Amino acid sequence: MFTQGVDPKLDIHDMNRLVDVYERVTHLPVHPRHPYAGELVYTAFSGSHQDAINKGMHEYEELASGRWAVPYLPIDPSDVGRTYESIIRINSQSGKGGVAYVMEKEFGFRMPKTMHPEFGKIVQALTDREGRELQLDEIFAAFKKEYLTIKAPYELKSFNVVKRHISDNENGSHAEIEAALLADGREVTIAASGNGPLDAFCSALKKDVTGDFRLSHYDEHALNGGSSAKAAAYIEIEMPDGTSRWGTGVDTDIIIASIKAVLSSLNRLKKGI
Repeated sequence: MFTQGVDPKLDIHDMNRLVDVYERVTHLPVHPRHPYAGELVYTAFSGSHQDAINKGMHEYEELASGRWAVPYLPIDPSDVGRTYESIIRINSQSGKGGVAYVMEKEFGFRMPKTMHPEFGKIVQALTDREGRELQLDEIFAAFKKEYLTIKAPYELKSFNVVKRHISDNENGSHAEIEAALLADGREVTIAASGNGPLDAFCSALKKDVTGDFRLSHYDEHALNGGSSAKAAAYIEIEMPDGTSRWGTGVDTDIIIASIKAVLSSLNRLKKGI
């Protein structure tokens, strides 16, 4: 009745408590798929369902109309005391949309859509290897290992913007940078100029360390609020032979986050990850 717009006047706002009382009194378990009350009734495992829920949740939050119309979820789980965190779980059947949803809702990382397939494959390989549902901290640990803590063969030691000129003309701005980094265990100092700090850093890398490459995609966002908020940068680099990888960097300075993202991508390319 409730799903058809008819209010049966039942107070089920705290379904978890109702389940606890029922199981304690009857000594009978509630089936995981029991309507409204089951542990898994608001959970999606398949990739297509997860992707649809992810898109539906985004639309619901963006439109802010108050009208619940999320695919595969007849009611808002919060109406019965459930939380959004349990909507999507990750196992061997999960798709890229579900993984992206978990990374954004649980950890604040809004990966660019074109990055979803790459990290989705990484999580898929992990679930196949483990043969079970992954916990949230395992998913983040995989992301951290793959993108944030990879430090070889290139690791940033210092970075300085020596001179910067900002012009009203979008083609008139320029910057000069100096940076020190470890490259295959050897410390090198690089310097170059460009139309901004990131462009200058990439020019210096191409000239003295890596050879040619191209930045094909760039995205960024704040990870949390406040004056000391950290920022996440996502950069996809393409090599002359057509191979490409995403990299991610996090820092309180968006420029440094971008520099870290470049090195993250180059390290993954170098290792063939």
